[in-house]
Parts: sequence; C-alpha cells; structure tokens
Amino acid sequence: MLAAGPVNTRPSAVSHVLQRCRTRDGLVTDSLTLPSAAAQEPGDRYKWMVLSNTTLGVLMATIDSSIMLIALPDIFRGIGINPLLPGNTFYLLWMILSFLVVSSVLVVSLGRLGDMYGRVKMYNLGFAVYTFFSLLLTITWMSGTAAALWLVIMRVFQGVGAAFLIANSSAILTDAFPEGQRGMALGINQVAGISGSFIGLVLGGILGPIQWRLIFLVSVPIGLFATIWAYRNLREVKVRRHGRIDWPGNVTFAVGLIAVMVGITYGIQPYGGHTMGWTSPFVLGCLIAGTSLLVAFCVIETRVADPMFRLSLFRIRAFSAGSLSTLLAGIGRGGLMFMLIIWLQGIWLPLHGYDFARTPLWAGIYMLPLTAGFLIAGPISGILSDRFGSRPFATGGMLAAAGSFALLELLPVNFPYLAFAALLLCNGLAMGAFAAPNRAGVMNSLPAQHRGVGSGMNSTFQNSAQVLSIGIFFTLMIIGLSSTLPGALYHGLISHGVPTAAARRAAGLPPVTTLFAAFLGYSPIQHLLGAPVLQHLSLANRTALNGRGFFPSLISEPFQHGLHAAFDFAVLACLVAAGASWLRGGKYIYSEATSADPVPHDRESEMALDPAAILSET
Repeated sequence: MLAAGPVNTRPSAVSHVLQRCRTRDGLVTDSLTLPSAAAQEPGDRYKWMVLSNTTLGVLMATIDSSIMLIALPDIFRGIGINPLLPGNTFYLLWMILSFLVVSSVLVVSLGRLGDMYGRVKMYNLGFAVYTFFSLLLTITWMSGTAAALWLVIMRVFQGVGAAFLIANSSAILTDAFPEGQRGMALGINQVAGISGSFIGLVLGGILGPIQWRLIFLVSVPIGLFATIWAYRNLREVKVRRHGRIDWPGNVTFAVGLIAVMVGITYGIQPYGGHTMGWTSPFVLGCLIAGTSLLVAFCVIETRVADPMFRLSLFRIRAFSAGSLSTLLAGIGRGGLMFMLIIWLQGIWLPLHGYDFARTPLWAGIYMLPLTAGFLIAGPISGILSDRFGSRPFATGGMLAAAGSFALLELLPVNFPYLAFAALLLCNGLAMGAFAAPNRAGVMNSLPAQHRGVGSGMNSTFQNSAQVLSIGIFFTLMIIGLSSTLPGALYHGLISHGVPTAAARRAAGLPPVTTLFAAFLGYSPIQHLLGAPVLQHLSLANRTALNGRGFFPSLISEPFQHGLHAAFDFAVLACLVAAGASWLRGGKYIYSEATSADPVPHDRESEMALDPAAILSET
C-alpha cells in the first residue's frame, strides 16, 4: 500500500516509489537532502570542459601505468642494475605492479571520500599529488638498488594520485552530463583510459632511449596545466553526503587486497626447486591471510553505519552484472599486453631483423592497431548505448573478443604481420565496444550520492582483475614452457659447442627468467651461460648464440604451447563475461525523480529493486 493521501499524478507516484526503494535498500539516509532539478543541471559549456579535463586526467594516469613496460631496459641501464639477477627481480616486478596495486586498493576509499567531501575536491587533489610525484621520479640522484627502491616508492605515491583521478572522474562526468549523453561521455573517457595503456608503450619506446627520466618528466607540464585548469573551472554540481570514515573496512580491505596481490606476484617466481612459488609458505600465507581479511571486510560492511563498500548497491542488477562483467573482462584482457610484448620483443621482431635493443619501441608501434580499435569502437558504442542500452554492445563486444582470442591461437609464432594486425584491430574494436557501454551502464544505475564509491568499486574490479590476469597468464605460460623449453634449450646449446655441464645448468634454470628476458627485449643467452663460458667458445658459435635468430627460434615452439593455454583461458573469461553482461537486463537509468522532474524507469530493473513497491504503484 502507498502512504495515506491522494496520488494526483503518475510522476509523484514514481517519486514516492523510488524513495521507498532507496530507503529499503539502505542507499539513502535521512540526512540526505537533494537539491532542486535546476540546481543540479550544469551548463552545456561546463559539461564539455569536464569531459576534456577528466579525459586528460585518466589518459595521463593510464599512460604512466604502461610507459615503464617498454622503457624498463633503459631505466635499469640508467641506474646501473641487471634486472635478471635473482636479487633484483623484486625491483623488476614492483616497478611494474606498484602503481597498479596502489590504485586498485585505494579507488573505493577515495571514491567514498569524494561522495562525502566533494568529488571535484578529491579529483583536483589527485592531479596535484600525481604531478608532484611525477616530478620526484625524474630527480633520482642515486644509482643501483637505492635508485631502484626510490623509483618503486615514488611510483607508489604516484599511484595514489592516479587513484584520486580514476575514482572520481566517472562520477564527475555522470554528474555533469544528462542521461541521454552519459554513454558518449563515459565512452570517450573509458576508451581514453584503455588506449592510454597502449599509447604509453609507444611513448616509452621513444623517450626511454633518449633519456629514461623523460618517461616521468613528460607528465609534469601536462599535470601542472591540468591541475590549474581543474582548480579554476571544475565545481561541485551534486549535494555531498556527509558521513563517517569506515576505518575497520578501509584497513581490512586494503591489507587483504594487498596481501592477495603480493601472493599472486610472488607466485609466478621460482621457489626452492620449483619453477613457480605457488607452494611457498609465504605465497600461501599471503593468499590465505588476504582472503580471510576480505571475507572479514564483507562482514564488517554489513554492520557499520557508513560502509566504505556499499554492498547494498549489488541489489541493483545493472550495477552487479556490469561490475561482474568488468572483473571477468579484465581477467581476460589484463595479461594480453604482456603476452603480446613477449611475443613481439622476444621472438617476432628479432626473427625479422630487429636488434634486441630496438625491439621495445617497435613492439609498441606494431601494437597500434589494438589502440586504433579502442579509439574507433569506444565513442561509437557509447553513443549508441545512450539510445539502445548497454547490453547488446557490451555482450556483443565480449563475444567478439572471445572470437579474436581464438583466431590469435591459429597464427604461427612467426606470423604474417597483416593477419596479426587485423586480429589486433578486431580485438581492440571488441574491447572498445564492451568497455564504454558497460561503464555507462554501471554509472547510470547508481544513485547520485553513491556514484563516487560505485565508480571506485568498478575500478577496483578492473584493476584487481589485471593483476590477477597477469598471474594467471604468466602461470599458464610458465607451465607450457616447463614441459618443452629445458630439452630444447639443452640440445640447442650442445649443438653450438656449449659444454654439457653448462648446457644442463642453463636448461635447469626457471623458465620465468627466459620470459622476463623476452619481456625486456634482452637476449638471455649471456645471462644463462655467463661470460666465461661464452669466451671459451669459437667465434662462430659465440656469434650464433648471441645473434638475433638463435634465442627466438629456440623459444618459439615452447612459447606457442604456453600461449595457447593463455588464449584458451582468455576465451573462456570473455564468454563468461558476455553471459554476465547479458544478465544486466534492459536499458536502466537510476533517477532522483521528483514531481517536478519525472524520469521514466525500466520497470524490470525497478522490480529487481523492490517488487512490492512496483505492485503498490500499479
């Protein structure tokens, strides 16, 4: 039954039903007061300013998440350490992952702070923090392991600034744009973020050989300009919802997620006599402790007055299905970049006459069709999703991505480039078709006062999935290499005059060393054998072993076994993501409807929230 009193119009009935739904789900408290429709509506010029600034911020943050991948050899040469030595593997892994881990852990908390204290305020602070630590990364005066540790720590704080930007940009965009244009705006923003990951590869390949500090310095002038621009022009257009910080939830979530990510990171490294560390007490301890803390976090969030992670949001089907799709798509896509870099730098480019020192730049260039696919499909699918809803484009994108991964398996390791480029373009188009509508669907499903935390939750799924995906892809690749690489390496070395003992020792080293060498664009033969062994070989054998063809030819067949296993997993993850995306239902936009400004709702999605209320309305 509706509350006592006449219901004169359908709009007022809708408003009343929505209020009951939100209160029952715990999405609104009595302290929240909504501004009038006129007060919420930003100007037309302002929304484009928001789009350009937030897109620049997300693009800059994601470029820096990948710019190091290609430039790592130049960085390590610049600070004077060998990343392939066992004691230096820590620096290799955490220069790559520290930025991603920190941003994954903090985006929900910083999105929640944006809901409480102002999204624009938190976003502006993020630009300033990000720019400041980008500058500190360029002024390293040390060398060796001290310089490497400095870079890891500064990358952590740079990741904090990036988390401020990522956590609040989608919410600010959703506040600024009307419902009929959010897909387009979020599509441009989301695709800029994904494309930035691949643009960073090219920039790293160009700037790293010139001077490794430039890969960090390039962000400083852009960051200074964007920080001043944001502080001068962005403004809050939605009411803030005051509350208390959920310290138990924040601590258990942060520590638990970090422990899981650390366990995954060290799980792919050798332990004792094992090729990987999944049986290591440290890895098992991190995974068990992290999982336990995350379970405790979920219990805490159901019992505190102002939870950090709004579990009640998962009652909104469009949000829960979209977030699950984000997680699964991230798992399927996250390790792809690493596999493609290893494939190009370690095998294909050297076989086609490129020196190992030049392969990082050209790997980024040859992967540009993937970026082009994102740039083409993202905005178009975002615009179309404004009209037709997210489900057909996000679901179709995941199905097409699964098909592109399956077709990549059919290519030989030494592929014809046009076929490879066409499949990369198809994969980029598919992922772009998924990413923009899915993000728009998630943000449209959220109440205005929870867009910051909802955006942070979605970003956490995306970033955490990437770390998980890297662990899964590398694990599958190492399993594939372990079965065939030792024998191929042993016989290949023996055939070029390497003593039996030295060949057996090199063949017994963990395959992850070979993978890291290929990832960095190094020929690992000198590392595997050592200079004394090479010096005692004939000039012809030494030249052959250090040449462009020996290592790529040796690793091609073992690499293909691991690559097929990784792509099989990617196909499965994308198919499950497509199924999850389909479950989101039809087009749905959550609206703070009032009697003066009614907005129609998808009745199926409303019934998912509160069937009794809809029946009462009828």
